[in-house]
Order: sequence, then structure tokens, then C-alpha cells
Amino acid sequence: MSWESSGTILVSVMPEKLVIAVGGNALIEDARHVTVAAQYQAARHAAEGIGALIAMNHRIAIVHGNGPQVGFILRRVELARAELHDVPLDSCVADTQGALGYNLQMAIGNEIRARKLNRSTATVVTQVLVDRGDPAFANPVKPIGGFMEEAEAARRRDEEGWSVREDSGRGWRRVVASPEPVNIVELEVLRSLMDLGVITIVAGGGGIPVCYGKNGELEGVEAVIDKDKAASLLADSLNADKLIISTAVPRVCINFGKEDQRELDSITVSEARSLADEGHFAPGSMLPKIQAMVNFVGATGNEGLICLPEQLSAALEGRAGTRILP
Repeated sequence: MSWESSGTILVSVMPEKLVIAVGGNALIEDARHVTVAAQYQAARHAAEGIGALIAMNHRIAIVHGNGPQVGFILRRVELARAELHDVPLDSCVADTQGALGYNLQMAIGNEIRARKLNRSTATVVTQVLVDRGDPAFANPVKPIGGFMEEAEAARRRDEEGWSVREDSGRGWRRVVASPEPVNIVELEVLRSLMDLGVITIVAGGGGIPVCYGKNGELEGVEAVIDKDKAASLLADSLNADKLIISTAVPRVCINFGKEDQRELDSITVSEARSLADEGHFAPGSMLPKIQAMVNFVGATGNEGLICLPEQLSAALEGRAGTRILP
């Protein structure tokens, strides 16, 4: 089996139903300047690339990450612990859905007006159902919040029931479950908005994790959902024409960072699985994106794209990014 990059595929772009995943780090362009104003400017830059797709009359849902922003909230909680109440993780996700959704909604709205387009945009605070029996709850591995000394981590474990783990020699951190998304609670609302042509910002941070309690009512859980997996589930549920994941590299690579690094213009689902099994994709970086693509493309037979945020339209036209094919 050959892993050589294929030639660029030029395609005719017709209006389609698109789900676009944007990383939380994409909304922080300079780690030394992470103010709300700076994050809005980053959202404005992201909106420029999305605006080109809106101008092509695509119907679009946007899923954004929130990892750094949830970390900021948890740090504020730490600093204010002596005076204010704790904030559970599901509420942190809800907070970031509102705040980052507002930034993106304003930025995309301004881009729409600048292009003189007759479209609108809206943010939906989105709950995503998870299974309380998911094995991830028995093995929490997703680090959140700041670093602690070992003694502090042990105290939190004993007094507050936290799961803690040493993180790559940098200190101890709280770890939480990252269960698989099962269903999007507000799916029919999102479907209606997309059918109306509303640019919809949805399932921010992978969605607010909820499950059914003993009384049959939904309740929040202390967990985080991978945003790429949530985007894949959304795209599958909406039967989107394409799932697009924007990331910090121009294309998917094999042997990343090595002398024989190679960029891939296109790969099939079976090739993606084989490359993942061979360890080509980092677990905290490209691997979840590949897994999300394999799930979507394998389930629908439609294509996926992984590309830079500023190359969204070029990727749709076959001039950039990596295509994941059935």
C-alpha cells in the first residue's frame, strides 16, 4: 500500500451543508495576549475564511473548541475560592459556549454585513448526551485546569474526590472523563436553523455533557467531550455533505516532524485507520481529528477535509488541505 500524496483534486463547488470545527486555540493568536478583545480579533480573522463560504451560499454549522478558555474559568475559581462558590465543569462549558459563541456570532455577523450578504447567524447553547456507563468515567484521562504540587493534588483527591495525575513532568493536574458523544439534545433546533440558512454556532467545546438521572431528567456531568467527535456526530446526524476540521497544519502528515515527513493530499478511510494504528498521529493532536473523520466518512460516505482555517475555500475547491475519502 502506497502512502504517496496524490495530485491535487480540482472540484466544482456547489452549495452544500457543511459542519466546520474550529479549535479553541484558534481563538488565541498570541499566548501573551489572551484578553477578551484579543480573542474577538482572532474570531474576526476566523470569520473571514468562513465568510468566503457563506458567500458561496453554503449552509454552515460551526463547532468551536474551548480548552484554554475553560482553563481560564477554572483558574479564576481557584483564585476566588475563599470568597465565591465553585463552578462545575458542565457550567464552565456552558459559560464558554455563550462567551465564545458571542464572539464568533458578532464576528461572523460583521463579516456578513461587510460582504453585503443576506444571511444571519445564531449561537445555540447545546447539550450533548453521554452514557453514564461509558468506560471513560472509570478511567478519566483528560487534564483540565492548572498545575499543582503533589501534596495539593493529594489533598484535592482526598477532600474533593478529584482524579489527579502527573502531567509530563510539569506538575499534577486534575483529570476528568472524556466520554463518547451519543446524541445532540437540540438537534432538531439546529436542523431547522440550517434549513433556514442561518449560520449556526453549536456544540461549543464538544457540547455540555449531560446524561439521564434516576428520575429520567437530564443532568450535567463532570466531563468534557472532544469537540471533533461532537462535530463528527453533528455532521452525521445532519447528513452534512462535508465535515471540515480546521487545524494548525496545512495538511495531514505522516512521519510528522521527521526528515521524511510527508503531506497527504488525500487518504481513504481504510488508509486513515491503518496509519492511525501505525502510530502516525499524536493522541492529543491529530489522532482525534482522524478518528472523527473516519467516523463521519465511514458512516455517511461523504467527504471530510482537514485544513488551515484561512484555507477553507481553497480546501473545498481541492487546492489545499487533506481530503478523507470513503
